[in-house]
Amino acid sequence: MRIFVAGATGALGERLVPMLVSAGHHVVGMTRTETKTGELRAAGAEPVVADALDRKQVMDRVIACRPDVVVHELTAIARMPNLKKWDREFAPTNRLRTAGTDILLAAARAAGAQRFVAQSFAGWPFERTGGQVKSEEAPLDPNPPDAMKQTLDAIRRLEQTVSSAPNLNSLVLRYGGFYGPGTSVSADGDATRMVRKRQFPIFGAGTGVWSFLHIDDAANATRLAIEGGPAGIYNIVDDEPAEVSVWLPEFARAIRAKPPYRLPEWLGRLLIGEAGLSVMNQVRGASNAKAKRLLGWSPTYATWRDGFRRGLSAQPPNPVSQPATF
Repeated sequence: MRIFVAGATGALGERLVPMLVSAGHHVVGMTRTETKTGELRAAGAEPVVADALDRKQVMDRVIACRPDVVVHELTAIARMPNLKKWDREFAPTNRLRTAGTDILLAAARAAGAQRFVAQSFAGWPFERTGGQVKSEEAPLDPNPPDAMKQTLDAIRRLEQTVSSAPNLNSLVLRYGGFYGPGTSVSADGDATRMVRKRQFPIFGAGTGVWSFLHIDDAANATRLAIEGGPAGIYNIVDDEPAEVSVWLPEFARAIRAKPPYRLPEWLGRLLIGEAGLSVMNQVRGASNAKAKRLLGWSPTYATWRDGFRRGLSAQPPNPVSQPATF
């Protein structure tokens, strides 16, 4: 198949592109930066340069590719965000999730693509009541902390826009919190450095439930969504959602750091705000049962416990288990 990947040089794109090439696909990778075209060529892809928010540039590049599938992996998350200023930190990514999605969908339809695969997130958007682990049918949070409202609105809009796009077989992949090479939770990532310096404390009880995902497992799930599977929304997460009070001390142990400090919730309200306290104590995790059933996907790192020990360094992407058929 001919596959157009927008965001081809991001953390996920860097793992996805060589995986698609090794499966026999012709991959066109879009990057905003001319200097990154060399790494796309080295991965076996055809590079194109475009600003994701420039409608004409994107339309021209996608139409010239004549893709069977368009993949939307556009984000602008360069570092650990300031949790008190969540929406301000995610504003560039929110533009990509709204205006960028509209442009890419229009380009996909104009180019005659048959399938559209888009990135969403399962890390914190679910309603913060009821069970600790949510399926795709569970509602998103109707009343998030004020600092997160614009970001959740952008996620909600992306999912609705992609799911209702006419004349496209569209899949939305709600990834869990990434770890592994190129992410903030890697051998030398921002979050890892903070944990080593004991700058990532647990505020309050640490009862927020997080769902994790190794970056290579995310890439492999995306490959499967590109190659087949019914339209819809899928949670792409590992098998073990876990409370902060469980996974964070284990992560510190895995990287041979001292355990995190435990600090009172009132102090957290001052330092990380209501949004930070929400992800620390209130958010819900996600179930991957639908992706396993309908995409035939299963994570290599079934649990973050194993992944934190073995999967933080820059090993090559997982090999494709079966050749693609098309």
